[in-house]
Amino acid sequence: MEVEVLPKNKGTKQLFKNPVLEKLSRTHISIPLTIFFLYSSGLLYWSITHTTLSPLATTGMFFLGLLSFTWVEYMTHRHLFHMPTYTKVRAKLQYTMHGVHHEFPKDKDRLAMPPLLSITIATILLLLFRLVMGDLVFAFLPGFLVGYAAYLSVHYMVHVFQPPKNIFKAWWINHSVHHYKDGEVVFGVSSPLWDYVYGTMREKKSS
Repeated sequence: MEVEVLPKNKGTKQLFKNPVLEKLSRTHISIPLTIFFLYSSGLLYWSITHTTLSPLATTGMFFLGLLSFTWVEYMTHRHLFHMPTYTKVRAKLQYTMHGVHHEFPKDKDRLAMPPLLSITIATILLLLFRLVMGDLVFAFLPGFLVGYAAYLSVHYMVHVFQPPKNIFKAWWINHSVHHYKDGEVVFGVSSPLWDYVYGTMREKKSS
């Protein structure tokens, strides 16, 4: 069972009594985007100058990383951010990680991972993937991080800007369904791919 929160179109929520922790839990969208693009650029530069990966292998691993992120995004959103909250500890954890976003979906300062956490997670992924993938990580992880940056960009746009009158309007509609109609469908933000694969895409009304 998940903690039910009613979305508010204005306002914010203090998560931590400690002012330092509270400050660290917020960020402007441009900061993590800059971090991930610079981090990815640095890894690709290292791949080109310090490994023997061919341009084809580098390109292939980059796009594999990009695709892999869309799956991780879906699974994390569905199974971690919307975890069952059958204990007070799990309820508190779920609210801190994601529930607060559902309650205050237009809080611009909490639409992206804070910078310190962004750098830490990217570095941990680099070390872990290097153990498994060797030098391939320097092409794979940039794609993964660019995928995350793309997710952040889409997520920010659908919460802050009005939907466009073109094909991209589907992003706004899908995420609005997740936030305001049914929190158990449409977990993909940057891509609907895995919602179709796992059967969690919203049902369209028949005309």
